[in-house]
Amino acid sequence: MRKIFIIEDDPSLVVLLEEHLQKFGYETCSVQNFEKVTEEFQTFAPDLVLLDVNLPKFDGYYWCRQMRSCSTCPILFISAREGKMDQVMALENGADDYITKPFDYEIVMAKIKSQLRRAYGTYANNYHDRNVKAGGLTLDFERLFLSYNQKKVELSLTEAKILDEMMKKHEHVVSRDRLLEKIWDEQAFVDDNTLNVYIARVRKKLKELEIYNALQTVRGAGYRLYVGEGE
Repeated sequence: MRKIFIIEDDPSLVVLLEEHLQKFGYETCSVQNFEKVTEEFQTFAPDLVLLDVNLPKFDGYYWCRQMRSCSTCPILFISAREGKMDQVMALENGADDYITKPFDYEIVMAKIKSQLRRAYGTYANNYHDRNVKAGGLTLDFERLFLSYNQKKVELSLTEAKILDEMMKKHEHVVSRDRLLEKIWDEQAFVDDNTLNVYIARVRKKLKELEIYNALQTVRGAGYRLYVGEGE
């Protein structure tokens, strides 16, 4: 039974979400103390988190960063904020998806199931227990790390999937459509700008390894990754 942690300050919405999720066989828990979200998250150890933006004390972006410091489980924002920058901020702070209120429960369930499959199910099995190497880079899917010249950075699952595709096609162009299909293959409600955000995050992780200008935009075609051995 998969466990879902709900971080939402609207009691009526929490009740509706829990009833709906439990009907589909999920174990649920909602936050009780909004000053101890991380502690409750670690105690419950969920497989997925539903997180609002507007919360008492600290906002959802803050708590997303805190959870990301200790976990790579899928985090889905659920918020009444519809602005593009709100969605960009959610992704940049470590979220895997963003759902706007009011939402259709069927869409929410589809997104939850899709994220769980990718993180723990059929799709995840394609990644575990293997490393991908290219141009001196080593991608460890089991631990979600990228290594280069004895340095390493931690990745989100989505960042790792982008790098997996780019590294397998090292020096070759990978189309935007291919990346979208690879990462969000079952989600029909993805803003194309989401890929831009994740590409920027991957570039940032490469810079942390002192690799600059390696992930290139090929106008009208897609992206190309080129890292010279030992650069």
